Amino acid sequence: MKKRYIALIAVIGIIIGWITLGGTQAVLHATSSTEFCVSCHTMQKPLAEYQGSVHFSNQKGIRAECADCHIPKDPIDYLITKVRASKDIYHEFVTGKIDTDAKYEDHRLAMAETVWGQMRENDSATCRSCHSLDAMETYDQSASAQKMHLYGKENNQTCIDCHKGVAHFAPQATLDTSAFDHLFDMAKNTKADAVKVYPIETIKMADLATINPTVELTTVANKDNQRTVMVSGYQMKGAESVIYMGEGQRSIIATLTDAGIKALKLGEAKTDAYGNQWRSAELTGTIDAPVLASNQPLWDYAEELDNVYCATCHAKIPANHFTVNSWGPVAKSMGARTDISELNLEILTKFFQNHAKDVATHQ
Repeated sequence: MKKRYIALIAVIGIIIGWITLGGTQAVLHATSSTEFCVSCHTMQKPLAEYQGSVHFSNQKGIRAECADCHIPKDPIDYLITKVRASKDIYHEFVTGKIDTDAKYEDHRLAMAETVWGQMRENDSATCRSCHSLDAMETYDQSASAQKMHLYGKENNQTCIDCHKGVAHFAPQATLDTSAFDHLFDMAKNTKADAVKVYPIETIKMADLATINPTVELTTVANKDNQRTVMVSGYQMKGAESVIYMGEGQRSIIATLTDAGIKALKLGEAKTDAYGNQWRSAELTGTIDAPVLASNQPLWDYAEELDNVYCATCHAKIPANHFTVNSWGPVAKSMGARTDISELNLEILTKFFQNHAKDVATHQ
């Protein structure tokens, strides 16, 4: 009899365990479906963003569901993620934390940073369940994508460092517009006898040239609020209408008029390894635009531009990762994806180029 009771208890225990574990598994599975995830009112906004992304509809016909991106396959990480998600139910039915578009936007950055942090912790495990650097055919990628994937691999970056706005809109950082105006306030304190000065925006040098922002100018004289300055750089044969930052470095610091070309003081021409002829070039003329006595405020402003327009979408790339010549097209292509102004893009590009790999190594 005892054996029968023991067997009966064992069977009942197995049944209860099966129902409990099986039921739990069924619940976990059901609550991981896309249908369940988007069933709440507050998920309608991210649903619309997801439906407009390449992870929802693409030429390959492969769709990533919510769980594919947000729930790791590792059993422990899976359970941890499900427990964390329970707070979403609380906010949905109790606090109404993101139950309007305005509230959602107010919390978009915080929510995104939470997800980004979790993905960094697990090395973008959900991304890597489908994507692998080793399996990528980089020859089919754009030149900039090839560079970025190589950079990420060499610097142990994870997928989410760069792909922050893949299925949902990345939070939009806001630029403090007063920061740029403050540069002009600082320029009012630039002394007349300041030897090195830096324009805040594109300026005219009399009828000789247009000088780009951040370019170092040497003061020759100052009279009646009109400063006589000299800009120094290099001229390349075949491109006589511009002055470049350095020999072989195609970062334009001044664009010349016909009168400016004639007024140039030129050095002896030298031929580089690519057959291009370069010679030093100096131009002296008058300016009456505001200038700074240090370029540091401009670089500080450029760092802020980097944070707003670059680091919002991907990890910050050190300026010394690319050369002067590489930064030009890289910054231009990235800038085209944002609403950055032409002036701000020029300041940001000059920041990168003045701290580039082939400049930093010579400082």
